[in-house]
Formats: sequence, structure tokens, C-alpha cells
Amino acid sequence: MHNNIVSIQQQLKSLNFAETAKIVPDLIQKAELDDWTYHQFLRELLGYEQKRREEKQVEKRLKWAAFPFHKTLNEFDIEEQQSLSRRQFKQLGELSWLDQMFNLILLGPPGVGKTHLAVGLGLEAIYKGYKVSFISMGELVHTLKTEEITRKSQNRLKRIRGSNLIIIDDLMFMAMDQREANLFFHLINDLYNNASIILTSNKGPSDWGELIGDPAITTAILDRIVHRSEILYLNGDSYRMKHRSSIFEEETVQN
Repeated sequence: MHNNIVSIQQQLKSLNFAETAKIVPDLIQKAELDDWTYHQFLRELLGYEQKRREEKQVEKRLKWAAFPFHKTLNEFDIEEQQSLSRRQFKQLGELSWLDQMFNLILLGPPGVGKTHLAVGLGLEAIYKGYKVSFISMGELVHTLKTEEITRKSQNRLKRIRGSNLIIIDDLMFMAMDQREANLFFHLINDLYNNASIILTSNKGPSDWGELIGDPAITTAILDRIVHRSEILYLNGDSYRMKHRSSIFEEETVQN
């Protein structure tokens, strides 16, 4: 009996049913104890393999996304963000804008939840089968500038260009020179009509020109990003400052 099971496991592995091969002894034992029909056994066997493959795909997409943290939409405190209604929040989570290749521009001061919301939407997209990439603006500029000389940058940009959703965090955090602005434009042009983009920034589109520098490139970038986009202004006090921890408990430094 043992040899037969080992033989079955080897056959499953040769058919790339590696996950099922690991648990087939337990499945066979359970089938015998519970008097499963052949149909039941096949359903359980194939269902387990399908489930594990889907889970591994999610794990792979999560790794490639390179999120800075794992915070879901359920963890986003909508009560803390009065500028976003529950209806709007629910609509964002349904991801219909992603199917329509709309972009989202999340604006507001530091600490109001822009990055959390972007990551939460990115996680939701991954669990629904989309490919997602997250990158900060500073890291993106560096990656674009080194694409021709490092394999790491080439692989990162290949994944970004192959994603359904690209999240660029802290857009316009730093001023760009002519070459950087040109490289950024070419990336946006590559993504235009091929993917959705979420941008977070504490500066509105009207201020982007002074950071990009070149008026023509600024206009071209804005034209492609804003063409199909939803601009959300998040306001309020910094969540991090409001809920900061103190080593002095109830006391303040001044006390």
C-alpha cells in the first residue's frame, strides 16, 4: 500500500500537482474512512490543488508588489477621514475604476491616510487577481536612471510595466532634473491605456510644473494621468501625530 501511494505521489509531481502530492495519503485515508464516491474524491483532490495554486499566486503577487506594509481597507478608519464618504470608500473598494483603467490621485498633507488607502486598494486588487506594483517616487526615479546598467532595476521596471495597477507614493516629493522628468514621462506614456495608476502627493497637479521643471513634459504627463482620473482630497490632522505614543505616558516633556 505504501509503495502504491509513493507511486501516486510521484505521478502527481510529474504532472505538476506538487501541492496535492503532499497531502494525497491523508485524502486517501479520509476517503476510505468516510466512504467517498469517486466523484467526491476527485473533487477534493482537484479542489485542493486549485486552492493551493491560487494561494501561491497571491503570495507571489504580494512579494512582487513590494508594499511597505500590509494594511487592508478593513483597517482604514473611515471615521478619521471625514473628506471621504462611506459610499465613495465602498466604490473604491469595488475596483470598477480599475477595470475601466481609471487613475486615482490621492492628495493631502502627511499623515491623513493616503498611503494606507493606496496600499489597501492594492491588496484588494491582488486578492481579486490583478498584478500590482508599489514604489515611492524617490525609488522610482533612481530605478529609471539605473535601468540601463543594473539587472535589479530592469526587473523592477519590467514588473511595473506588466502590472495592472501601479502605485507611486509621494509623487513630486522631490524636484526632477531634465533627464529624470523625461524618463518619468516615458514610463507614464508606456502605462497610458495599459494600466491604472494611483498617485499620492501632498501637492496638487497645479504645483507639479515647478517640480518637473519642463512645461512641455509637465503638460504631457498631466494629459495622460488626468485624462481618466478621480482626484480625491484627503484632509484633517495627521493620524500619526494624533495617535502617537509617548514614553512619558500621561506626562509631556514640558511637565
